[in-house]
Amino acid sequence: MIALIQRVTEARIEVDGIVIGAIGRGILALVGVERGDGQAQAERLVERVLGYRIFPDAEGRMNLSLADIRGALLAVPQFTLAADTNKGTRAGFSTAASPEDGQRLFDFFVGKAVQKTNVKTGRFGADMKVSLVNDGPVTFWLQVSPGKLS
Repeated sequence: MIALIQRVTEARIEVDGIVIGAIGRGILALVGVERGDGQAQAERLVERVLGYRIFPDAEGRMNLSLADIRGALLAVPQFTLAADTNKGTRAGFSTAASPEDGQRLFDFFVGKAVQKTNVKTGRFGADMKVSLVNDGPVTFWLQVSPGKLS
């Protein structure tokens, strides 16, 4: 599983002109599911997203996690993160999970995250408009590969 995380001062998601999720200070996480991912990868990715130290401490160093600052998480399903972009000028999606597996594991990811922090979400399969103020900018790619729990 993949999460592209961004430290934000605010972020929101609209579907059909209606805001379905919004947060203040926290993390916007675009979440992609790869073929072969399972609940173990989703659990590990939740741990990494919530525990990754991307917020400044009193000295301005990135030493605090989302949990430390009691921030919110805006989780957005994004299957294009699992695309194969190694050749040509068009992405291939043979490395992405099926829509059914993608939704199941995204929902599992959110369910685990909700146990530990305030979570808002996008809508799986919807045409979403995502707005954010990236703080820094600070953006990281986190990945827990199928078969590995790094």
